Amino acid sequence: MHNRNNREINYSETKAAWIENLALEELNMEESGVIHYHDHLDPLPYVEESSIEFMGMLREKFEFYLNKFNFYRGNKDVSSIVKIFKISNTVNDFMLFRSSLKLIVARKAANVITIGLYSNTGGAFAPRMSMEEMPTNIQHEIHAHIGPFNEISWRFNGEPVNVDAMVKHYLTEFIKHSAK
Repeated sequence: MHNRNNREINYSETKAAWIENLALEELNMEESGVIHYHDHLDPLPYVEESSIEFMGMLREKFEFYLNKFNFYRGNKDVSSIVKIFKISNTVNDFMLFRSSLKLIVARKAANVITIGLYSNTGGAFAPRMSMEEMPTNIQHEIHAHIGPFNEISWRFNGEPVNVDAMVKHYLTEFIKHSAK
């Protein structure tokens, strides 16, 4: 934390990791003699990094609320507990599971995250967005948007995503559909 003109500025280590990488790249450049003047203009590494961070944040929030739900539910009936699992052979995809229903959150590509409901009987459908909407067998897609200065934001149907509202919606939809 740095105090400047009675304002406190908080620099998080994760937000400042880019400067360490920049210093390491310069050291590597000096040792190897290979100069990369344009790498910082390519948005793909930023999208990859952002999608991994976004998925990590989603998983943390889902896990936090699932632990609360399971606690308030009482954990007496093992079949009513909602479980969260990492999907093997992926960077950080995950799924929720209860009563033969899965909610899968996966990185389809560095710039696309999919969310869908799947039953053990083979049915797949997208979570509903309104009472009038009929379930479809299409997953929802959250897309990376590259803004000025390679700023990455995440959008659903072109609209910016509020992560807390998104987690609340999908978790509620999953719990309601998986209730016995």
